[in-house]
Amino acid sequence: MGSLCVDFNDQIQVEIMSKKLIKPSSPTPNNLQNYKLSFFDQLAEHTHTPFVLFYPKKNTSTTTDFMVQQLEESLARTLTHVYPAAARFHDNKCSIICQDQGVPLIKAKVNRRMDEEFLKQAHNNLDLVLHFWPLINNDVNANNLFAMPIMFVQITIFQCGGIALSVSIAHPAIDGWTNFTFIYEWSKVCKLGIPSEKINFMSFDLVNIFGPRDITFSDQAKPLDTKLVAKKFVMDEKVLSKLRDKLTSSNNNSEALCFKPSRVEMVTAILWRAQLRASRAITGEMKPSVMSFPLNLRGKLKYREAINPFGNFIIDIPITYEPKGTNVLELQHFITLIREEVEKIVDYCGEASLDEVVEMVGNLYNKCYEGREWGANDDVEEFTCSSLTRFHMQEADFGWGNPNLMHFGSRNNQVFWLYSTQCGNSIGVQMDLKEKYMDFIRHDQEFLAFTKSV
Repeated sequence: MGSLCVDFNDQIQVEIMSKKLIKPSSPTPNNLQNYKLSFFDQLAEHTHTPFVLFYPKKNTSTTTDFMVQQLEESLARTLTHVYPAAARFHDNKCSIICQDQGVPLIKAKVNRRMDEEFLKQAHNNLDLVLHFWPLINNDVNANNLFAMPIMFVQITIFQCGGIALSVSIAHPAIDGWTNFTFIYEWSKVCKLGIPSEKINFMSFDLVNIFGPRDITFSDQAKPLDTKLVAKKFVMDEKVLSKLRDKLTSSNNNSEALCFKPSRVEMVTAILWRAQLRASRAITGEMKPSVMSFPLNLRGKLKYREAINPFGNFIIDIPITYEPKGTNVLELQHFITLIREEVEKIVDYCGEASLDEVVEMVGNLYNKCYEGREWGANDDVEEFTCSSLTRFHMQEADFGWGNPNLMHFGSRNNQVFWLYSTQCGNSIGVQMDLKEKYMDFIRHDQEFLAFTKSV
């Protein structure tokens, strides 16, 4: 009976057991109770974005009830430092009122075991994971986002004692770095019992150098009105190593790269080319394309406040491709585009004044996200490639070992999520794509040649 392949998707039932508010273990001082949002917070998408981690039950004497208690107590201690996460938006949408309102925490149970068969199916069928988003996410929309809590947490307990831990964040207050750093540091507090007075990993003064501006542009990407599907692939590190050697070899190769491309650059180029191949196969033409490449600005500017701030501090770099000539999609061309655009932005930000940085961001967004030539043009293929390979999500050990499975994003727009696999030597990719595009890519031998079975 154990050898049967069971489709869990229609059988999964998640039942809420309890709801509570987790408040900071120490009161937020009066002088910190009005946290002002920054210029970069103004640019963030108006979404509540979930992230899910799956932890199978280890063979320990620790009970699930004790694990949940540890999670709640360590969350309260962590919130004492990251106090805006337990707060609420002001009605003016320009600040956060930090009066320890609390993070809603749902405790739920599911009628399934987190065994090898479930984890295998959840890896191959990412719709299974949607059952473990915080259930409050179902009530969030563009009209009530700013009336909702900044952060939700849900702990879903499997019949075997395994846990799915999901955290959803309001993007106008928290970016990926803030969220993933919060979860990783929270896991250390939980596992090591770190007291609240020794927790210190973020600053909260970015608004002092990047205050809100009277902006005339907006990066509020509307959710696509077509079905998006998700699938995971793992890139083969051995194939990538051979590709790097091939791309940088000068033997009879006049177009060899003059630099050593990173794994992220190569994988991003492979994905971009695959997406354009799908577009050409489906539409019958080679369309122009703009890829949004989020760049974390922390540590890249010459200001103390820019080292590790809470909130949003990224630039979505628009990298454009315009088909010319024979429309041959050479990987080195895409890699060069990525390297040159990112280096140009990094070099500029390292020397620019604050006003120059704001002006640069405005020019980028107006040209490529709102301009008719690119962002407001239906004939342009748009997607995002977000590299999370430098984050510590796979090391988020709350005392029960590392997670066996992760899931990113809210599936609103086409996104490639790059992340480090469990062994740390490979890059995994979660694709959120239009259904027709996914159908093409999952059968595209040119793309699949760079992947491996898991």
